[in-house]
Amino acid sequence: MAEAHPVGFRWVMKAKERGTKVIHVDPRFSRTSAQADLWMPIRAGGDLAFLGGLISIVLKEKAYFAEYVEAYTNAGALVHEDYQGPDDLGGLFSGWNAESYDTSTWQLERDADGVLVRDPTMEHARCVLQVLKRHFARYTPSMVEEIAGVPEQRLRAVADHLIAASGPVKTAAICYAVGWTQHSKGVQIIRAAAILQLLLGNVGRPGGGLMALRGHASIQGSTDIPTLYDILPGYLKMPRGGVGETTLDGWCATHQPRTGWWANSRRYMVSLLKAYYGEKATHANDYGFGLLPRVTKDHSHFHYWLEMADGGIEGLFLMGQNPSVGAQNGRLERKALAQLDWLVVRDLVEIESATFWKDGPEIERGELVTEDVKTEVYLLPAAAHVEKAGTFTQTQRMLQWREQAVEPRADQRSEAWFVHQLALRLQAMARAESDSSNATADRDAALLSLDWWYPEVEHGAIKGEPQTEAVLAEINGWRTVDRQAGRAAETQPGAVCALDRENHVHHGPQVAGFSELNDDGSTACGCWIYSGVYGPDGVNRAYRREPVGRYGHGWGYAWPMDRRILYNRASARPDGKPWSKGKALVWWDDSLGQWTGHDVPDFPVDKRPDTAADLNGEGVAAHPGDAPFLMQDDGLGQLFVPEGLVDGPLPTHYEPLESPLANALYAQQSDPAAGRFDRPDNLFADLGDRRFPYVLTTYRLTEHHTAGGMSRTLSRLSELQPELFVEISFELAGELQIEDGDWVTVVNLRSAVEARALVTRRMMPLRMGSQDGKPRVVHQVAMPFHWGSSGPNRGDVVNDLIPLSSEPNVSIHESKALLCDVVPGRRPGDRELLQWLEQRYPELEIARTGGVANVGHGARSASDDASEELV
Repeated sequence: MAEAHPVGFRWVMKAKERGTKVIHVDPRFSRTSAQADLWMPIRAGGDLAFLGGLISIVLKEKAYFAEYVEAYTNAGALVHEDYQGPDDLGGLFSGWNAESYDTSTWQLERDADGVLVRDPTMEHARCVLQVLKRHFARYTPSMVEEIAGVPEQRLRAVADHLIAASGPVKTAAICYAVGWTQHSKGVQIIRAAAILQLLLGNVGRPGGGLMALRGHASIQGSTDIPTLYDILPGYLKMPRGGVGETTLDGWCATHQPRTGWWANSRRYMVSLLKAYYGEKATHANDYGFGLLPRVTKDHSHFHYWLEMADGGIEGLFLMGQNPSVGAQNGRLERKALAQLDWLVVRDLVEIESATFWKDGPEIERGELVTEDVKTEVYLLPAAAHVEKAGTFTQTQRMLQWREQAVEPRADQRSEAWFVHQLALRLQAMARAESDSSNATADRDAALLSLDWWYPEVEHGAIKGEPQTEAVLAEINGWRTVDRQAGRAAETQPGAVCALDRENHVHHGPQVAGFSELNDDGSTACGCWIYSGVYGPDGVNRAYRREPVGRYGHGWGYAWPMDRRILYNRASARPDGKPWSKGKALVWWDDSLGQWTGHDVPDFPVDKRPDTAADLNGEGVAAHPGDAPFLMQDDGLGQLFVPEGLVDGPLPTHYEPLESPLANALYAQQSDPAAGRFDRPDNLFADLGDRRFPYVLTTYRLTEHHTAGGMSRTLSRLSELQPELFVEISFELAGELQIEDGDWVTVVNLRSAVEARALVTRRMMPLRMGSQDGKPRVVHQVAMPFHWGSSGPNRGDVVNDLIPLSSEPNVSIHESKALLCDVVPGRRPGDRELLQWLEQRYPELEIARTGGVANVGHGARSASDDASEELV
């Protein structure tokens, strides 16, 4: 955290000054480890087993917060009688059909009224708590040491700290980043941490929770108002093709439950459609629902990149992305760019993705020839975020408005200007075409229906910049006006940025929050969870800088409705009183007849704690007054997940897709639902492949920013971190006869990269139980990933070593646990690299086709001749 999130780590240090214990779990000793009370080195890929060990201790010793667990989680719910878990099925859950899971046996038992059947004693053999105990029973301290390399006494120390810091009086927080997510089982790792926090009563309470640390200033914003293919703003599901979601009613039938907060989905979807299509979204045309694109397959990054590599995509926009360096299997992705007809790159500098056709590694190796690359590349100069006004949404879900600091120079333009002007020109072209040919009208219907109304402002010599305050006003939401009926004569009270580019009244007053959104077309809202940030009082709450109270209300705006802690009803007992005075957050005030406290209640403000569930009610009205997790259909924290995950209702340790070890828990080696793209340009090493005996993990540096385009061109940052290096333990360096500062080559089935050796105690070999009566030791190496072939500070691309893979729930890649070899000395030049690989790894099959090398598996199994040393 100190390395990649130094500003946020400031608050960790303040907490430490007040006595907080800081525990850091990481394969390498970093700046965070140096400030921690306890550093926990771990094998990359063993995180879920480590968390499972902690859960096992908490359950076995009944150290969980029993009153919280019984009241606020589904611990007492009964699991379907036909459910079977990994202990029964060799690592699989019931319902596996060789490709995917049928989740029918994962369901929880309900009575005739559809209410969960719960055992308040949590002793029933099929209740979730007992299922949980059986599931995690085999995650013993000795098993955790065998899988993760964490000694029993250190696991015990972490468990003791967490248990001591949890309960009615205290809370503990868990912070994570891509070290937990970039795995083939990444979502389940986070699920395991959530289970641990629910058991300890650390969710919805001050000082607790599970915090995702965002690596960029607005990564949270890019999932809230998404750059993702399968969700719409506010986490509404993108409609799917071919499954009955052709109409709004069909979509609601699938995605809108009767109970829980998502029962409001139709209101939010219709308001979003009104924001998209304005007056062209009417009741008669389903509010334009049919104009939305449909998800017809996995359209995530790696799937479409493979499609691009196979010649299936015509063109691509790259805006703030540099896949030639920052994406996995960079060699494949650079060669995929060569299959495009056109490529538009907008960036602050000339990045590798704009120059792959003339100076990329594949050009040097002869895999690509500049004259044969058909891709027409357009490099457009972009303005930086400080050259425009707008919001960031940071880790705390907080929108913060920033002012424009400087004017863009020369031809540099902001992303907002570019998208705005592109939309206007595309709409003009479509209108011209549709006027001359009816054949194009249907094709361009979605484009022509967009309500692209945004007023423009001038910045110096730059004209045509959209007014960002108007965009925020639309995101907040407003009441619509009938523009065809002569429009309103003037703007109405409470309207913000109400005039369009032609100075006509465009919309009515702002809504004060998402509770005012309707499904009849009377409201429009660009993102329901942000509604309230720019209300009818005209106050841009993201721009506020007057914090009050212990949680800083008045500084920025945290969605939803400026709540600083989600699910904060859980901070009070079922009867509405605080669990303890020191951890009081919100509570029921009987004299006022409402919830009050230090935060905005994340609960119906006038709903009494003793309110009974309305069996016929909808939305949160169907929940009782002691159900704090209002987004869930039953209002309970989910220890066991019957719906929503495709690879299991409980977290289960699986080995990474590349691993030196067999799965010690189950016969099933890796997550069966994970995506492996096995093809000649994206190979995976077999289990225990002795050619690649070391575990490789990657990370980022404080001094550089992701793919390096924003930092490697800056002399001072380059002086601080001038060249690529690989961290190697003293023990491994001794075995390989490597000295600190030597050149070494890190190689696997995807590529070979050279780097300086950093021989350090920050990496250490891990003992992973024993094999054949001898201690089994795993060596790990770690590399940052910021260098590339462009700019003044160059180096090999570390991400060339990482394969394309896909976690089954969110399609994230696995880049934190791979296999590699470490070879003393520099790699040969690009032209000689192929021959070097053949000589060093004679058992590899290397096919040459027109100068292109496909490095493949040899005919011999990795288990054959297991004792043979590599030449």
